[in-house]
Amino acid sequence: MLRLNQEVHGPKTSEVYGFVGSISIVVATVIFLIWGYVPDKFLESIGIYYYYPSKYWAMAMPMYSMVTLLVALVFYIGLNFMSTSKPTSLNTLFDDYSREDVNFLPLMKNGEDRPIDPISDIDITRINDLMFDSNLAK
Repeated sequence: MLRLNQEVHGPKTSEVYGFVGSISIVVATVIFLIWGYVPDKFLESIGIYYYYPSKYWAMAMPMYSMVTLLVALVFYIGLNFMSTSKPTSLNTLFDDYSREDVNFLPLMKNGEDRPIDPISDIDITRINDLMFDSNLAK
């Protein structure tokens, strides 16, 4: 049984799983490439040709994976476009959680620091004035 003061030495379980997983992926990739590029006669001569699927899958599996990834990416982007409001919609500027800027003038005694203003959203006209008004930029 471990005492409270005693430290446990050694790698974490997640580090071990990560290392084993990365090594397994490298080994599987090398085996896949060897199977895909080595001629059939060589595989037959060492007696392992009949245990593997046809060479068609050496080309088909990466292509199916890439097409699946491409379709998923297009679907994800399309879903985001469908769920986003139009740029002309006021919902892109204001929603139920918008906070208007309030005039916060606390009563302070001499020598007291002014408290931080309450959080609020910056109005789009103020942002446009700050970014594009040439008089304010000087």
